[in-house]
Amino acid sequence: MTTVPLPTDATRWRCTLCGNLTRFDVTRSSKVVEYVHLDLAGQPKVEERDVVSETIESVRCRWCNAVDQIELVDRPGAGSTEIRTTPDGS
Repeated sequence: MTTVPLPTDATRWRCTLCGNLTRFDVTRSSKVVEYVHLDLAGQPKVEERDVVSETIESVRCRWCNAVDQIELVDRPGAGSTEIRTTPDGS
């Protein structure tokens, strides 16, 4: 099983085969602790959820169905220190 890197504030996923940046099916395993409140009829409602650990098992591109052909690329403008000026240079 290949480890798929998680996107950060400065990066995002991109399919290396088709270039898709927006649509992926993500299969993950999570270990969680939940506080479940049961109403008087017995209907459960999760009121708190703490993720103890989480692993992404695979990422499939919704456009071309490629599995685990994902790379991290920079998000546009993320962490950019670009200074914009007006046409007169101010």
